[in-house]
Amino acid sequence: MILHIDMDAFYASIEERDRPGLRGKPMVVGGNPHKRGVVAAANYAARYFGIHSAMPTAQAKRLCPHLIVLPPRHAYYAQVSQHIRDIFHRYTPLVEPLSLDEAFLDVTHSQQLFGEPARIGWRVKREIRDELTLTASVGVAHNKFLAKVASDASKPDGFLVITPANAQSFLDPLPVSKLWGVGKVGNRRLEKLGIHTIRELRATPRGVLDDLFGSWGESLWELAHGLDDRAVIPDHKAKSLSHETTFAEDITDVEALRGWLLDLTRQVAARMRRNHLCGRTVHLKIRFSNFRTITRSHTLPRSTDITQELWNAALELLTRNLPIPPRGVRLLGFSVSGFDSAESRQADLFCEPENARNVRLDTVSDWIQKRFGPAALTRAAELVHASD
Repeated sequence: MILHIDMDAFYASIEERDRPGLRGKPMVVGGNPHKRGVVAAANYAARYFGIHSAMPTAQAKRLCPHLIVLPPRHAYYAQVSQHIRDIFHRYTPLVEPLSLDEAFLDVTHSQQLFGEPARIGWRVKREIRDELTLTASVGVAHNKFLAKVASDASKPDGFLVITPANAQSFLDPLPVSKLWGVGKVGNRRLEKLGIHTIRELRATPRGVLDDLFGSWGESLWELAHGLDDRAVIPDHKAKSLSHETTFAEDITDVEALRGWLLDLTRQVAARMRRNHLCGRTVHLKIRFSNFRTITRSHTLPRSTDITQELWNAALELLTRNLPIPPRGVRLLGFSVSGFDSAESRQADLFCEPENARNVRLDTVSDWIQKRFGPAALTRAAELVHASD
């Protein structure tokens, strides 16, 4: 049995918690509206005005002139995320983070100690609330896809259980946009075929979906039937670590993509260091609005877990002859593979002074942030890249 736990408006909720005067006021965490900044998170008061993540901050200000814009505190959010992850690990070692604010937990073998999956989900939700004064939405199901649909359907501050017996009856009336990867463009394509609900999609021959979406069509058909056989894989057992984000609206601005990629790189690098992993191959995934997906990769001369080195490689992949079509990018992903242990890197430290300095800098910065808390240290090199 799988839990999907998703924090509600994570960045924005942390800021509201720390600054109670913001509660009830439209607020976003994001970049400067005068410097092509992008919304990273919007609280629910801001969402009332149609504001959402990945929207240019300037556009958000036009929708709501009295909008409060706060700069992101990435180090702080990562620290809060680690506390949440520590709560997850009280109940199972099988935790697969998707980002700072969501994760899958396999609690199949935890039931003898902690009770049925729904009980575990309630305990996790309560402990997050009691220890961090934050709310999480929890989905419980027999596979990852259904668990995620359950948490999404119950937001905010929700809790929903989907059983094998009621899975199809739950899915069938939902709009096809609830399926992973079906955004505005995909929705329009399906509507032209008279497909509006998951029930209608389920009745569509696979061949039609293959013609419309290529190899992704088969995945859609399986999801419409509630099928998903993917296992929950903890970071330390994964062959690669990745983060990706699907934008609510397609992005055409390369600078905005650059900002999102920096955030994805930070998250992956931090997970690698937590799990004592170094990787050698960097991957970039881009899905355009027409569902064409490209992947690029680059193998470094040595394995690394250094944020700056991974970011340099990611930025090169993003900016190297990348044609952004007028309709833009709907998904951006970053991953690292080719792992060896961080300990195997230690021999390099004595023959490469500059590399040794960077490794130690990351090690010290991670320790300082964990030991002394909110935004205790910021990497100057990252700030330079983020503000270029």
